[in-house]
Amino acid sequence: MKPLAECRLYTFVDAAYLNGRAPERVVQALCDGGSDLIQLRAKNSSADEVRRMAEAILPITRRAGVGLVINDHLSVAMEVGAEMCHLGQEDFFDAGYREVSELYTKNETGKAALARLGMKVQIGLSTHAPQQARRAVAAGPGYIAIGPVYATGTKPTAKPVTLEYVHWATENVKIPWFAIGGINLGNLDEVLAAGARRICVVSAILNAEDVAGACREFKRRLESNP
Repeated sequence: MKPLAECRLYTFVDAAYLNGRAPERVVQALCDGGSDLIQLRAKNSSADEVRRMAEAILPITRRAGVGLVINDHLSVAMEVGAEMCHLGQEDFFDAGYREVSELYTKNETGKAALARLGMKVQIGLSTHAPQQARRAVAAGPGYIAIGPVYATGTKPTAKPVTLEYVHWATENVKIPWFAIGGINLGNLDEVLAAGARRICVVSAILNAEDVAGACREFKRRLESNP
């Protein structure tokens, strides 16, 4: 996969938006459209079900040179060899972690841990306010997410952080960060004007009639704002 600093378009294969489509089919369209990262998110699925989906789509992302991010399940990410795992504030800080390095000793022991020495999955962390961003960056993740920028059906109870937080991140966050939440082609320009250079898009792509085509248009707009 590309270095995180070079990734611009972060998309999702979200079980809630598959609408009967096979995950592999959706992932292939996301890769064809120019996604740099793809997250597998299946909130209502067991770890075994997530593992099976990950094993099916990982060969597709690998062929395309696209990084695969597993949502929530670090042990699954490590077992299947995914490049990254994304965790929320409650999954990380509320669980007592302070540094990313602490995750691996808890999720692997003995021979498994030794076998993966030096091959650790990169971690992404959600943030919803400057204080959370500062704490997250100090924990040593590969990237953080900034959002939700706008109201989103993906997380209907989450309060939007607005473009004010995007402006703050532009000035203060030095590691790779992605704006997320309700971003679509209609509001993309104002997100970019606020300083974002990397975005996550869920429903605006997964609900499109042409998933690959929607990806291409987001990517074209991003690349026109270097």
